[in-house]
Amino acid sequence: VTAKYVIIFITVQYNVTYAVDGQSEHVHFYDYGPKDIATIFFYMLIAIILHAVIQEYILDKINRRLHLSKTKHSKFNESGQLALFYLLSFTWGASILTAVKFTMKPTSLWKNYPHTRMLFQVKFFYICQIAYWLHALPELYFQKIRKEDVPRQLCYICLYIAHISGAYILNLQHLGLILMVPHYLVELIFHASRLFYFSDENKQKGFTIWALLFVMARLLTLTLSVLTFGFGLARVENPDFAIADVSFNVLTVRISCLTAICLTQAWMMWKFINFQLKKWRENVQNQIPKKKITNIRSKPTKKEPNRG
Repeated sequence: VTAKYVIIFITVQYNVTYAVDGQSEHVHFYDYGPKDIATIFFYMLIAIILHAVIQEYILDKINRRLHLSKTKHSKFNESGQLALFYLLSFTWGASILTAVKFTMKPTSLWKNYPHTRMLFQVKFFYICQIAYWLHALPELYFQKIRKEDVPRQLCYICLYIAHISGAYILNLQHLGLILMVPHYLVELIFHASRLFYFSDENKQKGFTIWALLFVMARLLTLTLSVLTFGFGLARVENPDFAIADVSFNVLTVRISCLTAICLTQAWMMWKFINFQLKKWRENVQNQIPKKKITNIRSKPTKKEPNRG
């Protein structure tokens, strides 16, 4: 009995085998269900353990060498953890897209909806994503995050959980995967640039690359979302809401999803613009005192008269 319960926590559940026409081999797909909660909980614990190991054996040792302030210390830890996660997630997601070839067929985002059949790597990717962002909630307490930083981190953690879980439950795994990969690449560049900036403040070229890719990622997200919800799924809309068929392609759900994505992208652009304006003002203020100092130094001094 214990072994059966352990398997529920460790292995991926809801395996479904399909026979392909004209072939003797069977293809294994996966659905989702309530047992996934146990699997997500187990991998959330694994993420907490890995978080502590990375913090103690990698980030803390680097912090001791850099001698950072308390503010930079917390930001360095945050960027260090997220940079490693974004790197692994981007590599993993890109390999899935290459193998499944979602990007070669844009119509696959809405064709044959609902996409209830998931490959093992797709389902395991979503389970690990949800587990990681759920583990970030107790880490706010374990890492003793400053009270000023808790609302900001809590906001983006909840947004990740809501969007990834929504794509998983509403059978929009293809769209979610395609949108996550470029977004993770942009976030990887940002946090890697911040790590280099903490080691040497003169290294700021990475932020310029991040700014350009950030805007492109927002445009890509809005374009694919409008194309999928506004045009693709609208052509194969269901007349009634059918939970038994696991189909959520109704007007109310599509409008809600598209509204949530558009509001999130608008909020991210608003934060991005405010960040760029704040950075520009700081650069202007830093240049004004330098100009005054150079002007004062350039004034000729009067020579004292020679005394007999």
